[in-house]
Order: sequence, then C-alpha cells, then structure tokens
Amino acid sequence: MLEIARYETERRIPGTAAIAVGLSIYAGLFLAIGPSIIDEVDLEAYAEALPPAFQSAFGVDAIGTLEGLFATELYQFGWILLLGLYFAYSAGDLIAGDVERERLDLLLSSPVSRVSVLLGKFASLLTPIVVVNVVVGVVVYFGAAFVGDPLSLADVAMVHLLSIPYLLACAGLGLLISVSVSRGSLAQRGAMGVVFGLFMLESFVAGTDYEWLGTLSPTRYYDPTAILVDGTYDLLGAAILLEVAALLVIASALQFQRRDI
Repeated sequence: MLEIARYETERRIPGTAAIAVGLSIYAGLFLAIGPSIIDEVDLEAYAEALPPAFQSAFGVDAIGTLEGLFATELYQFGWILLLGLYFAYSAGDLIAGDVERERLDLLLSSPVSRVSVLLGKFASLLTPIVVVNVVVGVVVYFGAAFVGDPLSLADVAMVHLLSIPYLLACAGLGLLISVSVSRGSLAQRGAMGVVFGLFMLESFVAGTDYEWLGTLSPTRYYDPTAILVDGTYDLLGAAILLEVAALLVIASALQFQRRDI
C-alpha cells in the first residue's frame, strides 16, 4: 500500500504545485486590491442586493472586511467549490480510470490486495490536500500582515485545518463512484456532479422549511466565514466529515472487493 501511495503521490506533484501556485496568486490578487476595494466600495450594500441563495452559497454577508472578503472569494469559492470539485474529480479516476485503461488487471496480478490498492491510491490525495493548505495558508497570513491588515493566526490555521475533512469527504464521494463504474471520465463527471449538486442543495434550502436537507451536504459542516469572521470553529462538523470520509472509503473497499474486474 505504501509503495502504491508513494508512486501515485509522485505523479501528483506537478498538479499539486500548479494548484498551490494558482491559488496563492489568486489570494495575492485580493491582498493587492482587497483593502482599497473595502475602503472605496460599499460591499455590504452590494451583498444585500444579491439573491438569498447566492448569499447563502458564498457567505457574502461579511464581505465588507478583509476576513469576509477572503472567506467569500477565496475559501467559499476556491476551497468549498473549486477544490471540492477537483478532489472529487481526482478521486473519480483512481479506480475507474485504471479499469478503463486496462492497467488494473496488471496491478492486481501482483501480490497485493484490492484494499491495499484502493487505500494506497486514496492516500495519495492527502499530499496535495495538505500541501495546498499549507502553502496558501502561509501566503494569506503573511500577505495580510504585509499589507497592514493582519489576520488571526489561529483563524487562518483553523480555516485550512478544518478544510481537510471537507476535502476528504468530497474525495470519498469520488472514490465510491470510481469503484462503481468502469469509465474514468464517467466517474469524474459523476463525482463532480454529486459534489456540485450537494453544494447547490445546501444553498437553496437554507432558511426554508426544507433546511434539514442541507445535512446531506458536506458544505453544511465547513463554514470558512464563521471561522475567519467570527472565530467560531465547528469541531463537531469536522468530526462528522471525517467519519463520512471513513465510511465512504469503507463502502468503496467493500464495493471494490465485490466487483468482477
């Protein structure tokens, strides 16, 4: 399992570097223009004019501060949506992609169990998750201090730390779909569709009689705005996401063992 994880991790190094650099540049953009925008534009009035579903989806109610701007533009959009979709997409190719390319038969012919293959491949996603969080977290914290509007170190650390269970849950959804189909592209699109659908579900039912449906979405348990703006950490939500990720991996392993490949 460790050899598989190492091999798959090495393959992800270029993509990991590209994502870390891209999101760091994106964060740097808001560090460069954010303070002037906050001073010159009535962002709170702008936020109030947006549809309620959009406000709920991207947490724009606190956009009038640098913390709120980062929570809305970088974390609600970049982390919850883009990275959630990316890791679901990546996990969707872990098994189904090798099945489609006829590489899995060769791997399983060696003295290695299916569970080890699955766990090794899934573990390779931990490296990009951790690296991206560390690199961008450092850029955000020191960048904010450099422009004269420092953020709380604890809040920046927690917004990245608590994103890890969320991203693992998204990856777990992709993994379950990956072991259920035989085409990598189908699994990737399906994983992205499920994660995006759950994201939209949580957004549309917020504040309605059907708000309880939002408990099905991973986004219910990770709120960057509450962390950065209010300093509130949902540790229970993080624990739920870790449990969901573990259950998805277990379900994927059981499904993978039953499949005839």
